[in-house]
Amino acid sequence: MDKMTRSMQCHHGGFRPIERPFDRPIRRWAAPSTLTITALLILVAAFSASCGYRFAGGGEMPGDVQRIAIDIFENRTGITGIESVITNDVINELTRSRVVDVTGRDDAEAFLTGTIRAARTRSLSHRAAYTTAEREITIVVDVSLTTPDGKVLWSETGIDASGDYAVADEKARTEQNQKSAVADLSGRLAQRILYRMTDRF
Repeated sequence: MDKMTRSMQCHHGGFRPIERPFDRPIRRWAAPSTLTITALLILVAAFSASCGYRFAGGGEMPGDVQRIAIDIFENRTGITGIESVITNDVINELTRSRVVDVTGRDDAEAFLTGTIRAARTRSLSHRAAYTTAEREITIVVDVSLTTPDGKVLWSETGIDASGDYAVADEKARTEQNQKSAVADLSGRLAQRILYRMTDRF
């Protein structure tokens, strides 16, 4: 029996082709609509809230304080001016977050203080055996939140962030590259301070 005969079967005295699975039209699934996706996201959010879950940094301030003052961080490193850069980024990050109002000490319910206790550098790559081409810098801070009467509402040590920069032949240019790296990592450091401070409350 040839292939054509095998692919035919008798039907009321005649022959008709056998319907094979791959001869059937393919049913395609429609992509979910925007409304469906939105509804699913709402359900996930509602479920997370009911089960006590929340995203990092999405909690409330320790002690449920509404107004804080931020003192300029103490700088124990050899990098001049780093305390102003980090303090300003922390103020900006907390202001954008809207979890708390940043105000003066007279109106504050708590004070946020910090110490920049280390600025570590290490070589990442070399141009020659003893010539560094790129360095990494890591800034480490200790931060605490206290009430005017000295009660500690929250504190954490060893919060850090890193960045890299190119080492140039000129010392002044290398120092400028380092300052740019510090300015970049300072924003990430401020975010981590906010997340750590609000994640557990």
